[in-house]
Amino acid sequence: MQQSITIGFGDQRVPGCSCAIVVPEKAIDEHGYIKTFTAGTGDQGKHEFNALAQTAYYQYQDDELDIVSIPFPVRLEQGDEVETLAGGMVIFRESNGSIKAVFQAGQRAKKLLEAAHRYCTRWVRLDI
Repeated sequence: MQQSITIGFGDQRVPGCSCAIVVPEKAIDEHGYIKTFTAGTGDQGKHEFNALAQTAYYQYQDDELDIVSIPFPVRLEQGDEVETLAGGMVIFRESNGSIKAVFQAGQRAKKLLEAAHRYCTRWVRLDI
């Protein structure tokens, strides 16, 4: 099993996340920049990310997504791997199953969520 994911922004840290989707601002136009991280193993990863992106997008449309706008970069850590995002959004599932998203102030949250949803949906369809 892979190591859990920790999301950090400012002085806050969210340890024990089960999966995360990193959506840089440039992914709105070029989806190849989206990165995914999971604490799980096996082939269900694509479906896990598709469910995360889809649920986050629908929750956002219904004003149910726990989304935080921040003025500083987001840091994602998994073992020795560290990803710092200075412009864009990180969508993640906490260990308790709740879905959250953080994005830099001034970014277009809806467009970033749409990009993640579109990317993950296409990724799963290509493998079916």
